[in-house]
Amino acid sequence: MTGSAAAWQCTGIRWKAGQPAIGWWRPGGGERGSPLSYGQRLAFTAVGERHCTGVWRAGKRTSCPAGRTVPGRAGSAQCPECARLDRSFSVAADTNAGDPRPYRVYLAWFGPGMVKVGITAEERGPARLLEQGAVTWTWLGRGPLMAARRTEELLRAALGVPDRIAYARKRAVRAGLPAEPERAREVAELHARAVELAGWPESLERLGCAVTDHAGPFGLAGLPVPERVVAGLLPGAAVVGRLVGAAGPDLHFADGLVVDTRLLAGWELAAAPADAVTDAPLALVVPPAEADGRAGQDGLF
Repeated sequence: MTGSAAAWQCTGIRWKAGQPAIGWWRPGGGERGSPLSYGQRLAFTAVGERHCTGVWRAGKRTSCPAGRTVPGRAGSAQCPECARLDRSFSVAADTNAGDPRPYRVYLAWFGPGMVKVGITAEERGPARLLEQGAVTWTWLGRGPLMAARRTEELLRAALGVPDRIAYARKRAVRAGLPAEPERAREVAELHARAVELAGWPESLERLGCAVTDHAGPFGLAGLPVPERVVAGLLPGAAVVGRLVGAAGPDLHFADGLVVDTRLLAGWELAAAPADAVTDAPLALVVPPAEADGRAGQDGLF
């Protein structure tokens, strides 16, 4: 098999109704997903070349006009041209300020000392929190996009929290987090501080504290300490293991291997032979501390 831009491409992990799935897309074939279950064996190989996943806009994906390939270690599965077009319609990049949808401001906790404030379209519900790997979280407010954005900036400055947290840091602490009541208490205390701050836009409604914990959806109780991370794929790479959990874009295997599914996006993946094992040279398996640097910086069967 040589692989082609017309084959079913992996689009990485997708969270729907609190459950992880691997997404697939093919020009003319639309989107589909393969639900994941903890305890199942995953065994796949990368076929051919990694292709640009095109542009996602208004709930629809459009093919890369040039059918470009992207490097196996790149954190993004888009070519530079498609990435620029995507950002030209991006709320995150502040290039779509006229978006009329209601937005929500959230407070997300990823581990001790790792908290952030962000926004997401209300219609997406908690999907953004699952995609980021937020372990515990609560809503803070709801309202128009620009009011939500101003509130986000106000709270970041007042609470002293960053606008992003590296996946390597989130990944490193998942197997040894404090108990759920302690997590909830920290989030509730920060929520109380946030809603008492002056300067909230009048058009943004403050929301009461309703802490949600993702220990169940992520399978946190069964996670081993990460020992190796797949930081990229080369043609023919095999990845094999028993899935025990997933958080954000990461798949956690029973043997301590972690697969960042952002690096699966753009590949055609085929079932590996029954006797296959993870191919470290081709799968670019590295120690956890090296993973994000190897994969590029900035999301089966």
